[in-house]
Amino acid sequence: QVQLVESGGGLVQAGGSLRLSCAASGRTFSRLAMGWFRQAPGKEREFVAAINWSGGWTSYADSVKGRFTISRDNAKNTVYLQMNSLKPEDTAVYYCAADLGGGLERSKYEYDYWGQGTQVTVSS
Repeated sequence: QVQLVESGGGLVQAGGSLRLSCAASGRTFSRLAMGWFRQAPGKEREFVAAINWSGGWTSYADSVKGRFTISRDNAKNTVYLQMNSLKPEDTAVYYCAADLGGGLERSKYEYDYWGQGTQVTVSS
């Protein structure tokens, strides 16, 4: 079992920044690939970013490439999502997820554990 707890969401003006954190427990964190997803009201949960076990490989959705950065600290069992130049269309509940398979998966169905989500609201 893996427990994931997100934090760092909030209300920010367009053009601002937020950093989300996801603390993991219950299994060897350094063996897990991690991902961030988001879900806006009335929409499907969509891929945002993923990072492999070592942090050496990352993948991003086109909509956030160049603005968001995913990183991890295996000593702290934590994965981060730095979000810059935020836009109103980034408003959503953001979820972190753990993938036992270890790949840079973009499909939500490839992830085995999920956090409860943290709300990000970007005002125009």
